[in-house]
Amino acid sequence: MTTLPRCSGDILADRRADYAEMLFANGEHAAAAELMLSAMELAPGWVLGWFRLGEFHEAAGETCAAEKAWRTALALDPADHAGAALRLALIGADAQPTAPPSAFVEGLFDEYADRFDASLTGALGYRAPELLERAIRRAAPGRQFPRALDLGCGTGLMGVRLRSLVGKLEGQDISSAMLRKAEARGVYDRLDKSDLQMLALDPASVDLVTAADVFIYLGALDRVFATVAGGLSAGGLFAFSVEALDADGGFRLRETRRYAHSEAYLRETLASVGLTPAALECDTIRKDRNEPVAGLIVIATR
Repeated sequence: MTTLPRCSGDILADRRADYAEMLFANGEHAAAAELMLSAMELAPGWVLGWFRLGEFHEAAGETCAAEKAWRTALALDPADHAGAALRLALIGADAQPTAPPSAFVEGLFDEYADRFDASLTGALGYRAPELLERAIRRAAPGRQFPRALDLGCGTGLMGVRLRSLVGKLEGQDISSAMLRKAEARGVYDRLDKSDLQMLALDPASVDLVTAADVFIYLGALDRVFATVAGGLSAGGLFAFSVEALDADGGFRLRETRRYAHSEAYLRETLASVGLTPAALECDTIRKDRNEPVAGLIVIATR
């Protein structure tokens, strides 16, 4: 995929940006923004520089200046690899998007792939695959699924949990780097690069669909739920996790640039596509900044 340059290519601009980072790390946010702005005057086409400048301004309480910087980044890179649109929504400058930019998600996980497993299973205490496997076994004790599809399979942590439950196991992910890690595990029969926002399934073609911590990168779930419902065989299972939204409402973009979904929204959206929750439980799915993240573990049937 296209990646944004980490440096501007201008030696003086990069030097100023480095000094700005040092000031920011020391808590001198306004000074960091001022120096970074002077760097951008030398390198006005540097997308990540504008994005970082927006972060400096936001930390300094300069919301209007942050908006200007992020809009500049977005104008220079309409595909939005940096996720400027999400930042604009979080400061209230734009409406909450129904999904993040695909380029942002792809780039995020391409960059994260090499340290993904160690980070999740170590400091973050990631539990979604374990919880989903347990929920599937409770919902369908002793059942073997002829064909399973693991959406947003990542490096294959969910696939390892599924292997003994299924015949043919397929995985899809938007990140090529993640797919290479998943292939190295040797648990999938097929892996495909796919954007979840463009998901397509043949009718009644799969018996189990899983999505472990995938919908946190997708706000509105009506389209993907409808596609999954159409692709499930009679009696098929759909197992997924989300971050739990305690407040009333459908879904919300959080400061982490991940989405949380309410139980009411999940029930309503599942029902609208002909799926019925067989189990819906709240549990801790991982940690974030050493705090437990409450999630919903859902098993739905067709």
